[in-house]
Amino acid sequence: MSYPDVCVLIPTLNEEESIESVIREFQALGFENILVADGHSTDATVAKSEKAGARVFLQSGSGKGQALKEVFEVIDEKYILLIDGDGTYLPEEASLLLTPVLKGRADHVVGNRFGHLKGGALKRLNMFGNKMINRFFVLIYGVQLTDILSGYRAFTADGIRSLELSTPGFEIESEITIESVKKGMRIMEVPITYMPRPAGTRTKLNPIRDGLKIVLTIFRMAKTENPMFFFGLIGSVFGSIGFLIGLYVARDWFAWRIEHIPLTILTAILIIVGIQLFIIGMLGDVMASMHRETMREIYRKNK
Repeated sequence: MSYPDVCVLIPTLNEEESIESVIREFQALGFENILVADGHSTDATVAKSEKAGARVFLQSGSGKGQALKEVFEVIDEKYILLIDGDGTYLPEEASLLLTPVLKGRADHVVGNRFGHLKGGALKRLNMFGNKMINRFFVLIYGVQLTDILSGYRAFTADGIRSLELSTPGFEIESEITIESVKKGMRIMEVPITYMPRPAGTRTKLNPIRDGLKIVLTIFRMAKTENPMFFFGLIGSVFGSIGFLIGLYVARDWFAWRIEHIPLTILTAILIIVGIQLFIIGMLGDVMASMHRETMREIYRKNK
C-alpha cells in the first residue's frame, strides 16, 4: 500500500538508538514521505535519519512544541501522521490512526496508549500523573478522552494549521488536543500499543516539571474554553479566604467585642472580588458558547 498524501512526522532529540529502525519500518509499510524534525541532536540522529532515507528539518529554536509549530508550515501533504522517534510506538499500527482521517470520519485521531500498555512502558509516577492530567482535562472541557498526552496522532494538515499553538515544550500534545476541541474538530481515540523505551535510551520528560507545565497549560487555556471553571475556581478561592477571615473577625467581635477594622475591610474586598470573578465566569461562559458555535460553523464551511 502507498500513502502519497501522508507525511510521517517524527520529532527527535538524540534518538540515534531507535530512529533508523522506526524510519525503515514505515518505509516497509509503504510510506514514502517521512520527515524528521530534529531539535539539534548531539548524537547521530540526523545522520542516521538521512542514511535511512528520511528528510530532515532542523528547527530554529528549542523544544518539541516549537519544532512542531515550525514544521507544520512546511508540510505539503494533506495528512500528517505524528509519532515519536523513541521506538515506543509501533509503525505497523499507523493504519489504525490514519483510516478514520483518510475516510473522512475524523479530523484528529489520538492513539490511546492505555489500550495496550506494555509492562514497564510507564513508571508509576508517570502513570499516576497521566491519569490525573486526563481527568483534569475531562473535568474542564467535558470531552471524554483518556490519553491527551499521546505522541502518536493523525490529522489533516489544514486542520492542524488552523490551530493557534503557542507552547514550546512537551505541553504541545495537550495544547493540540484542547485547540482541536475549541475549533470543533472531530476527535477520535483508537487503542494502540505502547512499548518500553529501547535499552540505552533515556526520556527527556521530567515528570514533575513538565507535568506541572501541562497542568498549567490546561488550566490557562480553560480561560477561553470554560470561563466558568477558570474564573469560578479563582473566585471561590478569594471568596473562601474572605469567608474564613470574616469568621475570625465575627468571633472576636461577638465574644470579646474586639474590632479588626483592617481585616473587616479585607474580608469585604475578598468576598466582593470572589463574587465579581464568579459573575465574569458566567458572562464568559455565554460568550465562549457563542464563540464555539461560530468557530465550528467556520471550520465546517472551510472543509
